[in-house]
Amino acid sequence: MSDTPDFVPVRFAILTVSDTRSLSDDRSGDTLERRIRDAGHQVADRRITKDNIEAIRAIVADWSKCDAVDVVLTTGGTGFTGRDVTPEAVEPLFDKRMDGFSHVFHRVSFEKIGTSTIQSRATAGLIGGTFVFCLPGSPGACRDAWDLVLKDQFDIRHKPCNFVEIMPRLDEHLRRKSD
Repeated sequence: MSDTPDFVPVRFAILTVSDTRSLSDDRSGDTLERRIRDAGHQVADRRITKDNIEAIRAIVADWSKCDAVDVVLTTGGTGFTGRDVTPEAVEPLFDKRMDGFSHVFHRVSFEKIGTSTIQSRATAGLIGGTFVFCLPGSPGACRDAWDLVLKDQFDIRHKPCNFVEIMPRLDEHLRRKSD
């Protein structure tokens, strides 16, 4: 008998934040969707929205309340230009921040693009029981974030630990408040 658990598919929603992209030319969203599906997971929803705090926040908030979504991935809007507002839109929604994601993402990114990684404000956290990751808008950054950080964390077979095994307990703090 094997001690390795069976694979558990996770449901992802992908939001591309861009003033210039559409679904037909969204290479970053395509990169994430392909990798998620290739890993055996599901894409529950995929959208594009403009660089607008209220629009980004509304979509992420809705998805975080949706039973069909376990994880939200945003791509785009994490830089420093005046239009880059994804962290400002999403971070106020976090119940818990995941500072470790940003650290690991920057370490991985540094190996690929050197000090240019400091131009990203990649961030992550929990909203209720939903994981949220805000990734840069380049296909390369999305590829690196998935392949080198997130893919293993969303595979229950990854040891010593992974996100999938703790997913049933992510909203304990919310349930405790209502007891």
